[in-house]
Amino acid sequence: MSLTGTPFFLTAIVLVVLALALPLTLWAKIGGPTLVRQVTRFLMLLFAQVTAVVLVFVIVNNSNGLFDSWADLFGTGNHVKAAADLGPDGTGGRKADEGPKEVQKFKPASDNRMGPGVQETEFKGRISGVEGEVYVWLPPQYNDPAYRNKKFPVVEVLPGFPGSAKAWFGSLNVNTQLKPLMEKGEVAPFIIVAPRTTLLGDTDSGCANIPGKVNADTWLSVDVRKMVTDTFRAEDSADGWAVAGYSAGAHCAAKLAIAHPDRYRAGVSLSGYNDPNGEPASLTAKTPQLRDENNPWKMLQRAQTPPRVALFLSGAETDGYQAGMAIKQSAKPPTTVQVTLIPAGAGGHGTAVWRKQVPDVFRWLTKQLKAPTA
Repeated sequence: MSLTGTPFFLTAIVLVVLALALPLTLWAKIGGPTLVRQVTRFLMLLFAQVTAVVLVFVIVNNSNGLFDSWADLFGTGNHVKAAADLGPDGTGGRKADEGPKEVQKFKPASDNRMGPGVQETEFKGRISGVEGEVYVWLPPQYNDPAYRNKKFPVVEVLPGFPGSAKAWFGSLNVNTQLKPLMEKGEVAPFIIVAPRTTLLGDTDSGCANIPGKVNADTWLSVDVRKMVTDTFRAEDSADGWAVAGYSAGAHCAAKLAIAHPDRYRAGVSLSGYNDPNGEPASLTAKTPQLRDENNPWKMLQRAQTPPRVALFLSGAETDGYQAGMAIKQSAKPPTTVQVTLIPAGAGGHGTAVWRKQVPDVFRWLTKQLKAPTA
């Protein structure tokens, strides 16, 4: 039974009802010695408590897109088939655009909570050695005859940790929020791509390449990127690509954009952090060297040539804003940085806050990326 499916949700509700009914109907009818009666009543109360906790977990998990499967929940999933040393640029000396076409067959997403139009596929990264699901949503203009020869800009969206690749659709409603804005011309017709980022069970990859462990950077910035441009009418230049994330995904988005201005023109960080220690479960938080190498603020300071990338960073005073200001103060042209303060009391570190920012984020992205015109 699927962790996020309707059958499990309904089962949890039925069990809660049963757990409440048992003591109400049987409490006074339990016979036998005193010890037997007490143990039986205790077990009924324990059953009620456990089922209530399970139901609350299911509701929270479904609302926030934390865990996709039982393997994700128990930390037993592993989507890394190989983790070779791919060098500084993450390609292992291979040029992605010179490799074989990575055309994928997509099918409608099986989870109806993601809203209409979302497609999914299982993809094996040729260079990264990572395997996982990728969700794609195409803008309303994609099948418009006036755009049949046009390529579309792409925004790769990343969840937090733990986090599901479904979350931007199921929790932040990015597709249902943006469709009317795209139809009105207020927002460019972006292709939205959501790849799996939970690759190592209960360990966060930090979206990094760590030989022998994982090549998450290459999975996101090389393999998934090539698959999308090979499968859809998507822009293949950096001018047509952006990466956006929240929480741990925000850290990843800023880092990937700064590290790869040849692959992304813009990065969006919602309630992110600079020091990988912001997520203690991250591989990149394990040593001082990894923390330093994967800190986007320090990466920007070390860059011999400031990257031609635009960054949008937002957060509350102690939840992303200060990290964003540190990056802004270190940025030099052509790097541009916009930092937005989320007021105290706006909702904390959660999907409700990030969901409200979606329209403004994509209006900003419309100004940064190359967009098609009819």
